Amino acid sequence: MMMSTETQEKRPVNGKNMYSYIAEAWKNPDQGYVRDLNHERKIQWRREENFLRIERPTRLDRARALGFKAKQGYVVVRARVRKGSFNKRAITAGRRAKRRGINKITVGKSLQRMAEERTAKRYPNLEVLNSYWVGADGQQEWYEVILVDPSHPVIKADPKINWICDNVHTNRVYRGLTGAGVDGRGLRKKGKGAEKSRPSIRSKQYRKK
Repeated sequence: MMMSTETQEKRPVNGKNMYSYIAEAWKNPDQGYVRDLNHERKIQWRREENFLRIERPTRLDRARALGFKAKQGYVVVRARVRKGSFNKRAITAGRRAKRRGINKITVGKSLQRMAEERTAKRYPNLEVLNSYWVGADGQQEWYEVILVDPSHPVIKADPKINWICDNVHTNRVYRGLTGAGVDGRGLRKKGKGAEKSRPSIRSKQYRKK
């Protein structure tokens, strides 16, 4: 069957669509036009409040790949988390310097996972679907978190997303069920080198021999 001339003109010549070009540009955000855009964006993002709801995703290709749709019931929030290691309060009792443990304390969660949990705390009536990285500077990193309203009638009527309306998915971000949570729990690793990742790093660490 021969295709019409209009159909042939609409189809890309090289087989790429709009999302492919966006994803290719974001592979190296420090080069090309994304670098210039992010430089201007960060100036504005630093002045904005944290956990700000935005109208449209910054990375449309990544948002669509993670389940976002431009319809009612979906919310995108830009969150920022400070970078670097954490500190504990100074120990006043006797310790040798090796056991004081004040500086360079790393947490078991990634910054992306922390951004998701803090966003869920800010929007308690929504469920976190997923998130993606959008930028960083010397002090903080920005993530855009995709949230879904499980009580919205449009979400309930959509068979592709109404699974999130079940009570079993309540507070899914706090149980490590998002993409960043699954990655942090070691569920993307298998085979040699992943023996201490499951069921959790903590259970393996404190397990009695």
